[in-house]
Amino acid sequence: MKPSPEESWKELQSTIKEIRTEAARVVVGQEAVVEQMLAALLCRGHCLLVGVPGLAKTLLVSTLGRVLGLNFQRIQFTPDLMPTDIVGSEILQGSAEGARRFEFVPGPVFTNLLLADEINRTPPKTQAALLEAMQEKQVTVAGTTRSLTEPFIVYATQNPVEHEGTYPLPEAQLDRFFFQINIDYPSAAEEEEILRRTGGMTMPEAKPLLSAEKVLQMQQAVTEVPVPDDVYSLIVRLVQSTRPENPQATEMVKKYVACGAGPRAGQCLLAAARAMALLRGRVSVSPAEVKAVLAPVLRHRLIPNYTATGEGVSMERVIESLV
Repeated sequence: MKPSPEESWKELQSTIKEIRTEAARVVVGQEAVVEQMLAALLCRGHCLLVGVPGLAKTLLVSTLGRVLGLNFQRIQFTPDLMPTDIVGSEILQGSAEGARRFEFVPGPVFTNLLLADEINRTPPKTQAALLEAMQEKQVTVAGTTRSLTEPFIVYATQNPVEHEGTYPLPEAQLDRFFFQINIDYPSAAEEEEILRRTGGMTMPEAKPLLSAEKVLQMQQAVTEVPVPDDVYSLIVRLVQSTRPENPQATEMVKKYVACGAGPRAGQCLLAAARAMALLRGRVSVSPAEVKAVLAPVLRHRLIPNYTATGEGVSMERVIESLV
């Protein structure tokens, strides 16, 4: 017998609570980061994780993959990394009978969760190979197109303070990321808890709760969250107010922004607000959910002008002026 909508909703909320609890067994603090990573995953969106080394970015992604029952792969991006190291290549193989033929050896991109560690350390050609896979959910090798596994989500990391020997992502490629999630230092209490958990012989390990099929069902559930008309209007006003030439632009936008967000930002705001409503147990989207996802959606899509750079004004302050 098919469960009623009310029963399905209660089961979904119970599952979300279990995911949060299990992730917290391994990752100390970072509740907002985990929530944003989950929201992006439920929207089939890729994330750019920005933080200094040692803030458990790899642990966050691997834990999320394990809890959700998804396959996880990690690529350490280096200046000598080639596109074939990511997507795979054809290798000439010989049989016992002496026959030879090319066989495709899949690269690490054939997974569910892919951690692209320090994506800005590899040349643009290799970056483009990954970004093509992110956008098209497929790769083409030797003229043959192969679809990637579903779900397929990329979490790419960047170090915000080290720029020597890096290849910054162009703005057009940054726009392909659903969220930019900034990871801050833990509090004193959280740092003490980290020491207590990691100072022994054993480390806490998350247990799988879901499967790829269940995650796909949750992704479908996000698209069914109702959105009131006033929230649609709010999202349009917010996105248009990021454009300096628009009459609705705030004074800070006119003074400090060279180029505002495009229509894709509005699409991401809508999807992310739906996911955030689902994660917070709301039956429809409210302005509060839009506000909660405004910064991760916009912070990498607003291009600062020379005045902002000269005065040291961050896009975070500009985004705050919107709300």
